[in-house]
Amino acid sequence: MKKWYFEDFTEGQEIVLGGRLVTEEEIIAFATQFDPQPFHIDHEAAARSIFGRLAASGWHTCSMMMRMVVDGILNDSSSMGSPGLDSIRWIKPVYAGDTLTVTYLTKEVRPSNSKPDRGVVVSVWKATNQHGELVATVEGMGMFGRRPAGAAHA
Repeated sequence: MKKWYFEDFTEGQEIVLGGRLVTEEEIIAFATQFDPQPFHIDHEAAARSIFGRLAASGWHTCSMMMRMVVDGILNDSSSMGSPGLDSIRWIKPVYAGDTLTVTYLTKEVRPSNSKPDRGVVVSVWKATNQHGELVATVEGMGMFGRRPAGAAHA
């Protein structure tokens, strides 16, 4: 039984998705494969950069946020995918040893006009570090199936 259907999202709702420790090994592994800029993969180059030390790729930060949303909501939902993102902001660097906490904020909920079996949820994902500092935001849309007749509420 799914926990999250379209009807379970309400405007202004905040869902805290827990914390995740960022390691140096994963910063280097991700960047080596997907974003091999020197300040993501080389300690000496990172020390000379505006970051002052090895920093996670913004794309790595988004990937970690996505994983937390999948584990915390989407894998236990009627998700039908997403038509896309409207905004990604990398506000502060993410470093090895940081613990990211992601909060899923429901910004807007609207039933589909053309497909009555689903609706769209506009959300903002906010990642903060262990100091409570905002490090990244992602704004986008997700499509969720409506609760079937007779299905229990969460």
